[in-house]
Amino acid sequence: MATIRAVASRAGVSVGTVSNVINRPSYVNPETRDRVLAAIADLDFIPTQYRRQFRPGRERVIGCVLANMENPSFIDVAMGIDDEASSCGVGVVITHSAEDSLREQHNFDLLMQLRVHGLIVAPVQGENPRLEELVIKGVPLVYIDRFDSEEKISSVVVDRLVVGQLAGEHLIGLGHRDVGFVSGPIDSHFVRNQLHGLRSAVDSSDDVARPVRVLSAVGWYIADGLAAAEEFLSIPYTERPTAVFCANDKLAVGFIRGCHEVGIRVPHDVSVVSYDDLASSADAPVPLTTIRPPRSLMGRSALQMLLRKIDNPTTDVERLILQPDLIIHESTGRRTI
Repeated sequence: MATIRAVASRAGVSVGTVSNVINRPSYVNPETRDRVLAAIADLDFIPTQYRRQFRPGRERVIGCVLANMENPSFIDVAMGIDDEASSCGVGVVITHSAEDSLREQHNFDLLMQLRVHGLIVAPVQGENPRLEELVIKGVPLVYIDRFDSEEKISSVVVDRLVVGQLAGEHLIGLGHRDVGFVSGPIDSHFVRNQLHGLRSAVDSSDDVARPVRVLSAVGWYIADGLAAAEEFLSIPYTERPTAVFCANDKLAVGFIRGCHEVGIRVPHDVSVVSYDDLASSADAPVPLTTIRPPRSLMGRSALQMLLRKIDNPTTDVERLILQPDLIIHESTGRRTI
């Protein structure tokens, strides 16, 4: 078994620097950190404390790499994973990538050093080359809320087409014929599927409806919703949508705030429906009509799927598509203008 001194020698750094990379990675500059991580991987080094805690064969331990634990949605998913793992006698190590692909890569490397038996990954947007390496090595993997286009990795996802359809059908049912979409990052397949579902519902309505107007947002946060509200308010009054679907609750909160600042009332002047059903959404100044994903079920299902893969590595790639629910509150109402 490689020693920390061997890692330090391979990377050309001190033992203290290697210790910092393992325990306090933010203290080490990225170039040095990457060199140390490469040496750790080359030598197959496992820190002593982790060797004691996670001896191979002692019990099954799985790792979770979640994109953003500041998002309450991921906390609910993590709790579902942990609840199911507890009932199965499985250990869980949960890491947080903070929407940073380099930090995500570090989390992959750390969990491999811990000798976890498999990984559940809610990935940062974009492809991480370390994931492909793990697939090649045969590490059991399950995605949360993401499809693998090459069908090499099993996944548990919410049907985003149905999310968009539920939003569109609800708004069309309230008499709205001019609908907007606050998108979030438009390169996300989540966003594209939601938009496709929304357009499908609007286009299939009995009455003539205008094409869905996309109000672009560069991110997923309240500030991005505020920016989308500014774009919305720049549209001439007679052409302005009477209802808007926001790709997540934070965008909706920002959008409503931006409207209220200039006297646009929700839902009297514009109805708003969103996706997520965060706990805070019902307590917003205008409680949000929102579409709820089965987050805890996603976590439990992903853990079950991963254990099947661990127990039978040759099993086929699985894909579980879960259905969301529409939760109606006060941010949507019948068209009045």
